[in-house]
Amino acid sequence: MFSSRLKKLRANKKMSQQELAAYLGITRQAYGKYEKEEAQPDFDSLKKLSSLFDVSIDYLITGNENTHSPDAMWKEFLDPKTQIFFKDLKDAPEEKIEELIRFWEFIKERD
Repeated sequence: MFSSRLKKLRANKKMSQQELAAYLGITRQAYGKYEKEEAQPDFDSLKKLSSLFDVSIDYLITGNENTHSPDAMWKEFLDPKTQIFFKDLKDAPEEKIEELIRFWEFIKERD
């Protein structure tokens, strides 16, 4: 889970929530919401976090240490205009995600 990875990385750096919030340029309360899964950071904040903790954005979001997707993909994926399409995916069953991928492939081929 993103929040548990974030807490662990912060603890490993021996930083307080306040220090990390200041680094990101947000309030401690706003940062605290990241660790409580009440909010998600935008692309720029994720980029700063990945740089500070020397991990990929992929790791922060998915927990996968071996994947390094391009920043442009994450920037597009995390754009508020496109997030509406993905907001329910994190809780969706695997078969629904696979169905959505098949549906999207159909749309792409049609065009």
